[in-house]
Amino acid sequence: MWNMGILAAGLGFPLLMTTLGAAMVFCFRGQMNDRVQRCFLGFAAGVMIAASVWSLLLPAIEQGAALGLPGWLPAAGGFGLGVVFLLGLDHLIPHLHAILGVREGLPARLKPTTLLVLAVTIHNIPEGMAVGLCFAMAAQQGMRRAALAGAWALAMGIGIQNFPEGAAVSLPLRGEGMGRGKAFAMGVLSGAVEPVFGTLAVACSGLLVSAMPWLLSFAAGAMLYVVVEELIPEANVNPHSDLGTLSAMAGFVVMMVLDVMLG
Repeated sequence: MWNMGILAAGLGFPLLMTTLGAAMVFCFRGQMNDRVQRCFLGFAAGVMIAASVWSLLLPAIEQGAALGLPGWLPAAGGFGLGVVFLLGLDHLIPHLHAILGVREGLPARLKPTTLLVLAVTIHNIPEGMAVGLCFAMAAQQGMRRAALAGAWALAMGIGIQNFPEGAAVSLPLRGEGMGRGKAFAMGVLSGAVEPVFGTLAVACSGLLVSAMPWLLSFAAGAMLYVVVEELIPEANVNPHSDLGTLSAMAGFVVMMVLDVMLG
């Protein structure tokens, strides 16, 4: 039972940080500065790249080898499936890339504010899966200290980059005239998908333990698709600015340090 409590706390922490970020709408007016937003996007990209390697792909290779498979097989196979999954969502769900001003997905008569929330929601899906799977892996290993610490490191890293993400949703909505309460609620809603998909990932891993390396690499592929397709281009929308690049390096180092220090 206490394992379920740890899982709930791990899945809830990133949502809590999104909620705190969305609450910035009660403290500030107007939209987030573009330079600040690019900085946050770059930081998120760095966190997700490091998390994909240390928290997902390396454990997938180790677990695949432990199951008697070539270590690369579940890592590469699951990775490819994750990319295809996010590619499908990207082409199906209508959404808006805020900084680039590009609409993607199926045609839909939705407000730009709704499209912005959907864009954030899409890239929160693999984050939730990743956190859920890391805690499920820790449970399968009897809540070993190293495995549990690694899961918490990932939850903390994702949570840190979720704080500005929540603000990046609620502040623009407020700047376009939406009420503070509704803008806050939309910011929180964009992050609510994380514990939902985290729980689904845990359920899938519990049904078939041997699927864990495939699921871990699936989440890695999905996260890196978001990084390459969305975060890095938007963080570097100004080709003469190194801000997005340096922020990505900082995010990578922070996630790496968290994983090594806590793991």
